[in-house]
Amino acid sequence: MIHYYLTVSPVEALIASQLTPEAFGCYMAVGYRKGSAEQLIFAEVEGGFGDYFDWEFAKEKCVSHPNGDPKCTSYLSIYRVLEHIPLQYMKSLFLTTQDGRTLELTKAEYVATEDWKGCALYKELCPITPLVASRLAPGDFAKYLVDDTHKIQLPAIMFADIRILEQNNLRDSGNVGTVSKMELDHIHDCLGQVALSGDKPTKTVDRSFCGKFTYQTIATGIYAADSSGIIFYPMPDAETLKRDNYDWGRSAYIL
Repeated sequence: MIHYYLTVSPVEALIASQLTPEAFGCYMAVGYRKGSAEQLIFAEVEGGFGDYFDWEFAKEKCVSHPNGDPKCTSYLSIYRVLEHIPLQYMKSLFLTTQDGRTLELTKAEYVATEDWKGCALYKELCPITPLVASRLAPGDFAKYLVDDTHKIQLPAIMFADIRILEQNNLRDSGNVGTVSKMELDHIHDCLGQVALSGDKPTKTVDRSFCGKFTYQTIATGIYAADSSGIIFYPMPDAETLKRDNYDWGRSAYIL
C-alpha cells in the first residue's frame, strides 16, 4: 500500500511511502542508523487527485525492495507543494519528536473562539516560517494571508498559534521551553504594536524562529488554509496526553 505524505516542517515536500505514518515519522526523524534527530510535521494526503503531481511515477517508484523491505521514500515534489493540495484531500496531521515518536492530530471543524483575547502569536510553518504577532483571530489571520486582493499574499498557509507567556506569571505558563527576558520583552512589544495599530494587523516578531519552535509552545492547534477555507487540527491538552499518549508527551517535554 502506498501512503502519500505532505511534509511541512522542516521542509516542504510530497513523499510517497510504503510506511505507516508512525513508521514514516520515525524513519524521517531518526533514520534506520539513528544518525539524525529532528522533529517532523507532516500530513497524510489522499492521492490521485488532479494532474499536478505524477501519481503514476509514484506507483512505479514506490515499490518494495528485492528483499521485501518496504520503500521508505519516493519524492514527488519538493517545491510549492502545499498550494497544490486542496484541503479536502488532507487527512490527519502528525507531529513527530526528535526521538521518533509520532502523535496523530485529526481534522476538526474550525469554530471561531468565543474568548478571543484581542491578539495572538502565530508560527507560520509552510511555505514561509516566521513568528508573527497579530490582532486577528486564526480564521481572520488565515483569510488575510490568502486574500488575493492584497499586494502580498500566499496561495496557501499552514500555521500554529503559540502560547503567549505572561511576563508576570511565568510559573503558570506551562513548559514552553527557554525564553529569555529580551525575547519576551520583544514579543510583548510586538503584540502591543499590533493591538494599537489601526491599519497594520500583523507584525513579524522573529524571521528565524524555526530552531526555537517546539510542540510545547503550541496553544490550541495547527491550521491550514487556502482560498477555499480553513481546516483545524486541535492540539490535545496535557491531561489528554497523559491519559492517551504519555510517551509522546514525555518525548515532547510537555509532561
